Amino acid sequence: MEIKNKRFIGAHQSIAGGVYNALLKASELQTDTVQIFTKNSNRWIGKNISAKDRLKFTEFKESLGIKHIIAHSAYLINLASPELETLEKSKKCLIQDIDNCLKLNINYLVLHPGSHKGAGEEKGIATIAQSLNEILENYKDQNITILLETTAGQGSSVGCKIEHLKNIYELVYFKNQLGFCLDTCHLFAAGYDFRTENAYKQLKQQLQSLDLKKIRAIHLNDSKKNLNSRVDRHEHIGKGKIGLEPFSYFLNDIDFTNIPFILETPKENNMDEVNLNTLKSLIK
Repeated sequence: MEIKNKRFIGAHQSIAGGVYNALLKASELQTDTVQIFTKNSNRWIGKNISAKDRLKFTEFKESLGIKHIIAHSAYLINLASPELETLEKSKKCLIQDIDNCLKLNINYLVLHPGSHKGAGEEKGIATIAQSLNEILENYKDQNITILLETTAGQGSSVGCKIEHLKNIYELVYFKNQLGFCLDTCHLFAAGYDFRTENAYKQLKQQLQSLDLKKIRAIHLNDSKKNLNSRVDRHEHIGKGKIGLEPFSYFLNDIDFTNIPFILETPKENNMDEVNLNTLKSLIK
């Protein structure tokens, strides 16, 4: 029997002990969707994916029926940095993430745009685009798409305004390898209110500038902090300042069919299962 209004909902899982272990954890939660880091997220350069790990990852993906796997790039990466040393390290770090994705046959890599560190939004946006052009030139024939993620707006971060992402996109030559990832906590913290149906419709109108088909993943996280706080603190679904109902707007939106919805909520007390069940209950 065909399942109507199918949604692919999963959670970010640890790769401790091997990248394939994240797939096992996803399967244990009875989900066919997962997000992973391909290496240590807090190191510039991590372990390369071995042939053995690559084979095991592929075998687990097939045997466990995992449909959607996306990767998240390392947190240290800052493609907007005005500091040459940091910028070069960031490029090398992102290149390793891309190479790891290609080895694992992962097609989408989520990236935080970066922080301009006082150089200004315009300069930060230009530096990000230039960095992406330089990197993607070497992957223009590969099946890999960078998903720029919306940010909460802490400090001098780029990406807290929808127009930031639009402006980066316009400056990147390799547009077929660039898309977007929404994060509900980040949008809310950045000042985008979607807690009523009308407010959600207004957000959708603003997102039209990105081309909705370019939104290839959505992180579903509640927020510990208030609207426009500019603070990135994730909370369990329905337990934060966003509340429960707004998540149903995203989950039941026909424009977001067949893309992965990913939880990045705290993991204490096996809360992934609770949050996943809560989200599933909102699908109409």
